[in-house]
Amino acid sequence: MSFVWVILGFVLLVIGGEFLVRASVALSFKLSISKFVIGMTVVSFATSAPELLVSLNAALSGSPAIAINNVVGSNIANIGLVLGITAVVGSIAVDKTFYKLNWPVMMLFSIALYYFLYNDSQLIFLEGLVLFGGLIVFLYILIRRAKKDIEIEEVDETLAIVSYFKIMLWLLIGGLALYFGSEWLVKGAIDLAAILGVSEAVISVSVIAIGTSVPELAASVIAAAKQEKAISLGNLIGSNIFNIGSVLGLTSMIKTIPVTEPQILTRDIFWMIAFSAILIPLILIPKQHQISRPNGFALILGYGIFIFLVFTQ
Repeated sequence: MSFVWVILGFVLLVIGGEFLVRASVALSFKLSISKFVIGMTVVSFATSAPELLVSLNAALSGSPAIAINNVVGSNIANIGLVLGITAVVGSIAVDKTFYKLNWPVMMLFSIALYYFLYNDSQLIFLEGLVLFGGLIVFLYILIRRAKKDIEIEEVDETLAIVSYFKIMLWLLIGGLALYFGSEWLVKGAIDLAAILGVSEAVISVSVIAIGTSVPELAASVIAAAKQEKAISLGNLIGSNIFNIGSVLGLTSMIKTIPVTEPQILTRDIFWMIAFSAILIPLILIPKQHQISRPNGFALILGYGIFIFLVFTQ
């Protein structure tokens, strides 16, 4: 029955994430926001909603390992699995903004999270406030920079003509699906960990992380297939920043998150930092300023090794 709860939770999270993304993007187009800002902010926040609800639910339910490793595992999956598959679908061009702002900020948030957890083996209100405050500053800088961009991008007319009533309906459906999906997924994951004889951390860094990364996978592959590279890469990098800044930031502001599983600090978080760091050499080698198909396969292989180690160590 625990496996059924996990599957049902996944299904609702996918449905909820899809409706939330659709409503958010439609609303953004009505407000004439550029595609890149939509990818870095609106889509990233919407696709981070499953992680937020799952982590908050887990923390309040007394399963802090799920709250932390859900984010750590999801950030690893976003680069290793989602970015890997997206690059295999079609090589992803990388602009200079990635080097100057997006990647450094993602690395800064990843290292800050490690420091906060390593320092006292918990994430407290003040640390969560710093992470969330950092996210707000990042968004402010991002939007200020976007306003200087004189290039006007086309608005998707099919989303531009969606009525406000339909947008509100999508938001309601998405919100309800995400709420019940997170409830059922956490319940099923805790039971599944007990049945398989593994820790909650193992289940959350693998099964739950992949499940909550499905919205990112869907959004990125569709964007890559439509040749909308800005949304594809911006969505993934933005989502990783949002996962740390908003998901763990807000969750720890509501309830202190203790580290209950040692492998979070001895293995998992280092994999997260490594996957983030490896992007620079992958983008520069062999062909500069793009993530090629071979690099996509390399990322998927690396993710497979990580999952193998999680279940065998």
